[in-house]
Amino acid sequence: MSSLYHPTRLPCGNRVLDLSRPHVMGILNVTPDSFSDGGRFNRHDAALRHAAEMVTAGATLIDIGGESTRPGARVVSPTEELERVAPVVEAIARELDVVISVDTSTPAVMRETARLGAGLINDVRSLQRDGALDAAADSGLPVCLMHMRGEPGDMQDDPRYPDILEEVRGFLESRVSACESVGIARGRIVIDPGFGFAKTQNHNLNLFRQMEALLDMGHPLLVGVSRKSMIGRALGREVGDRLYGSLALAALAVTKGASIIRVHDVAETVDVVRMIHAVESAMEEGMPA
Repeated sequence: MSSLYHPTRLPCGNRVLDLSRPHVMGILNVTPDSFSDGGRFNRHDAALRHAAEMVTAGATLIDIGGESTRPGARVVSPTEELERVAPVVEAIARELDVVISVDTSTPAVMRETARLGAGLINDVRSLQRDGALDAAADSGLPVCLMHMRGEPGDMQDDPRYPDILEEVRGFLESRVSACESVGIARGRIVIDPGFGFAKTQNHNLNLFRQMEALLDMGHPLLVGVSRKSMIGRALGREVGDRLYGSLALAALAVTKGASIIRVHDVAETVDVVRMIHAVESAMEEGMPA
């Protein structure tokens, strides 16, 4: 389902994402310590093979991360992050027809991966690290801004908000303004409510219930809830048993206007998204196509 508010084309380097339909973004963590798949794809050959499998399954974006942002995760150096991410970006850009998103807050990683073929900067810290705004602006790439307070190491230390929706909206609006101040156009900005980041279970559920209200900000909405603890708490499921909960939230996110669904389980989610889009875009018999 496309939004009436945001543009329907997002230039991503040498590709353009058609946002008149929803897209599935496949997660590729090249880290040893991510919460769901840490250590599985941190060899370059395994990473490229998994990326190819996700593209074949229907992913139109691959999100590559070299620093875990799970609660309590350690910070890695820019050099270590770049060594993990850069070769994978270069290989995927050379081998696969897909938009490459880089999940990073590090200016040096933004600059180098943009040079190597990345098409989107996906920053959980919303370009708040020193130099990140300028690096993103210089890259010419679109950016995804996500709501989070604090750092992954302390973000779950008793988060409190009088109104979670207004907190997220206010934070994202302030970061959009910061982007505009360095020349990043509004049409290059995607927003992410940040489910699981500095939020209690009640925050997550209430924000999800209301998130279509964020569409009036005028930006495409990215939603990432795949296998997250909000599903585990609601269903009493461990990480490996959260597929059906993840698919339920993916379907609900699309009906609420999300443009990009970030997931581990690409093939299953692609079927959900395509089926919803088929229903939403169907024309009545006798009506002009």
